[in-house]
Amino acid sequence: MPSPSRSRVIRDALGVGVAVGLSGFAFGVTSTGAGLSPLQSCALSLLVFTGASQFALVGALGAGGNPFAAAAGALFLGVRNAFYGLRLSQLLSLPRALRPAAAQWVIDETSAVALAQPDRASARLGFTVTGASLYALWNLTTLGGALGAAALGDPAVWGLDAAGPAVFLALLTPMLKGRTERAVAALAVLLALSCLPVLPAGVPVLVAALAAPVVLAVQTGRRSGAAAPAPAVHEEER
Repeated sequence: MPSPSRSRVIRDALGVGVAVGLSGFAFGVTSTGAGLSPLQSCALSLLVFTGASQFALVGALGAGGNPFAAAAGALFLGVRNAFYGLRLSQLLSLPRALRPAAAQWVIDETSAVALAQPDRASARLGFTVTGASLYALWNLTTLGGALGAAALGDPAVWGLDAAGPAVFLALLTPMLKGRTERAVAALAVLLALSCLPVLPAGVPVLVAALAAPVVLAVQTGRRSGAAAPAPAVHEEER
C-alpha cells in the first residue's frame, strides 16, 4: 500500500476511534448511576463492547427492569453486528486463528471504516486501527467515568444521568439516513413511549423491535400493489 494511502486510512481510523471512544465516559457514569459497580461497568465494556447495547442494558436496569428483559433488549440491538460480520469475513479474509479475536471488534464504526476502503489491504488496516484505538479508549474512559461517578455520588445531582441517553441518541442518529430507517425509528419511539406506562422497564424496547418488520411489511405491500397489472377493459365496457 502506498504511504499516502496508508497514512490516510490510519488518520481516518484514529479519528473515528478517538471520537467514539471518548463516549465511554458517559457509559461509565450511566452504568454506575444505574447501580453497577466500577468493576461491573468495566467488565461490560471489555466483554460486550457495543455501545448502543451497553447503554440499553444499563438504562433498563437503572429503571428497575428485569435483568432478562434488559439483556434481551440489548441483544436485539447487537444482532446487527452478526450481519456486519458476514460481510467483513469476505472482505477481510482473515486467518482462522485471528477471527475469534477480530469478532470482538465487529461494530458499527469498524465496519464503516473497513467497508469504505477500496481494497482488502486498506480494509484490514482500517478495521485494525479503528478497533484497537476504539477498544482501548472506550475501556479506559469507561473506567474513568465509573470511578468519577462513584466519587461524585448520585449522578442525578450533577445532571450526569442525562449523559447516557444523549450519547445513545448520538450513536443512533447517523444511522437514520434513508426513509425506511427514519420510519422504523419513528414507529419504534411511538411503540416504546406507548408501552412505558403499562409494561415493566426493559420490555418496551422489545416491543419497539417490532417496528422494523411492520415497516418492511407495509413497504412490501405497497410495492406489490404498485407492480400489479391494471385490469383489462373489455371492448363493450369502453
